[in-house]
Amino acid sequence: MTGTSTSATWAASGPEAGFAGREASRRDLVSTRQKEGVRGGTTGSPALVLAIETSCDETAAALVSERGEVLSSIVSSQSDLHARFGGVVPEIASRRHLELVAPVVREALDQADASLDDVDGVAVTQGPGLVGALLVGVSAAKAIAWARGLPLVPVDHLDGHVASLYLDDDPVEAPFLCLLASGGHTLLLAVPERGRSERLGTTLDDAAGEAFDKGSRLLGLGYPGGAEIDRLAQRGDPKAFAFPVARVPGLDFSFSGLKTALLYTVRELGEEETEKRKADLAASYQRAIVSALAGRALAAAEQAGLERVAVVGGVAANSALRDALPDARFAPLAYCTDNAAMIASAARYAAPVPYPRFLELDAYASAA
Repeated sequence: MTGTSTSATWAASGPEAGFAGREASRRDLVSTRQKEGVRGGTTGSPALVLAIETSCDETAAALVSERGEVLSSIVSSQSDLHARFGGVVPEIASRRHLELVAPVVREALDQADASLDDVDGVAVTQGPGLVGALLVGVSAAKAIAWARGLPLVPVDHLDGHVASLYLDDDPVEAPFLCLLASGGHTLLLAVPERGRSERLGTTLDDAAGEAFDKGSRLLGLGYPGGAEIDRLAQRGDPKAFAFPVARVPGLDFSFSGLKTALLYTVRELGEEETEKRKADLAASYQRAIVSALAGRALAAAEQAGLERVAVVGGVAANSALRDALPDARFAPLAYCTDNAAMIASAARYAAPVPYPRFLELDAYASAA
């Protein structure tokens, strides 16, 4: 095997960024016409990217064309495995990823009716996330890319969430203001073009998804907490309790005070009364989180002069948030929580590391 694959090439950057050089075998799913490039240039024959995502407790693999067509997306969740602990246990997550990554990749290939011979490049989440979990995915991606002589694209998990907006049949066009709200991150991003973003605000303590999980635990609900609170809140009065919405300088968020307010309220009510009013507590708690997210997102869009607002991340699936931002564009429900299709989508706008230099690649746990 030589140092550079002759079966596929990938333009490193600029208008031609993306896979090019080999005709995809699945002509019925991937058109082979010359097309407008992602930044105004042109690319050659479309290609196929295999992506792997293992940043937390989902083992995921997907095959996506250069045009953003999702040929397959497989997600194996560990939620049931971690539910007894009320949150993700890093060591358990890493070991489960080791067991699942190969079967999940095989299933993604089977679902797409493809083989590794059809793959023109590999993408993988490099970070942020649980470093042990990330290393499983990075190692698997390295092995596949090295064995096939393919380029490898390291993708930032947060860029992946933003790029989930480009997978819909009607993808969001830049520029726009993006609210990214998940279990580990809450950010406001100005997105001037695909592949670029500027951070306008972030959380000073808990992420929105983390606040949902902790609130769910205080109310004796299940894990993951966001879905549990959302379901219970449908039966409650969101104005029953006046939980605080933190007012911090600029466009940042803070949810630790809200979590503490729920804790004190539960203590004051007592076990019996809390059980009776659990739906009202969930609805009111959710209302405070959603108020903070929606209010800051609209303020950020106005401040940045952006007319379009988009929402991504696991919290984007929340029904109350969707109601609070009726004019916003939301990531498709299938791509709100962690998945590999969004990583493949982001890889179309990122520079690859050529074979075999990607062997030096390492994972990182925290966002820069």
